[in-house]
Amino acid sequence: MIDRPDRLALRLAPFALAAALLAASPGVAADGATTEVAGTTSATSAGGADAYRQEVEAWRQKRIAGLKREDGWLTLVGLFWLDEGENRFGSGAGNRVIFPAGTAPELAGSLERHGKEVTVKVAPGAAVTHDGKPVAELALKVDADGGPTVLALGSLRFYVIQRGDRLGVRVKDTKSPTLASFRGIDEFALRPDWRVEARFEPYDPPKKIAIPNILGQVEDTPSPGAVVFSKDGRTFRLDALPGDDDGGLFLIFADATNGHETYGAGRFLSTPPPKGGRVAVDFNEAYNPPCAFTSYATCPLPPKQNRLAVRIEAGEKKYGSGRH
Repeated sequence: MIDRPDRLALRLAPFALAAALLAASPGVAADGATTEVAGTTSATSAGGADAYRQEVEAWRQKRIAGLKREDGWLTLVGLFWLDEGENRFGSGAGNRVIFPAGTAPELAGSLERHGKEVTVKVAPGAAVTHDGKPVAELALKVDADGGPTVLALGSLRFYVIQRGDRLGVRVKDTKSPTLASFRGIDEFALRPDWRVEARFEPYDPPKKIAIPNILGQVEDTPSPGAVVFSKDGRTFRLDALPGDDDGGLFLIFADATNGHETYGAGRFLSTPPPKGGRVAVDFNEAYNPPCAFTSYATCPLPPKQNRLAVRIEAGEKKYGSGRH
């Protein structure tokens, strides 16, 4: 499983609009060769520039709204790896799963792990619910099963995740201090020249690429293909991962701004579905991974081949520079 924001909520606009804006630019070659979009010419003139700016601003608003949801990444307050057997949970310091002080009874119950199976047993008087119904004992689905069983206790929401052979409990708080203090994310000024039309080179069959994560694990993940684009006379290539169910792509990349203006471990980017061997890649939509906001996420890192020796001064900057 890969920690990343809800890409459906981040979709900028229908691909038809993207194609129309790109087609307006003389920088797109008619023969299908990889070129950069000449964003400072007709694609960004008069009404085209205003429409593009409005679309990017709409994307940013959806991005921020997604982070601020009750189950968004800003609410994450804990991640605890489960031992085999009994794992007690509550606000007491002696528990395996420790909830924030004042949010739960000292002992609220236990999580019984047996291999990859986890059952919750709630202590008497602890008001744990699932789908609004009280829980006394319940077998739990993990996130790798297509959707975890989410338990609630006051303002807390917690569920089991699987990362490799490890099972952990992710804890969120709808009243988390991080959410309460959030004031937005800095971003670069809009750069139409970093909105490029790339060539999509499919892998048939999909190629397995090694995706590391911050836990030190490496997961071989199928890649549907690579996006190849040119910028300032140089050609760049990024291996893509599957994106939205509509066939969009998900990119994990690093560039020379990481650790300076942008988050040190790289950024994410989602694209529309490729059409006719081409795909619009807008680095103005590059966004921070969940780990930029919390130490309790398990973010993937860019594979070696997706580390680009260029400064991409577009999209989100690193979080936490006087904005929270």
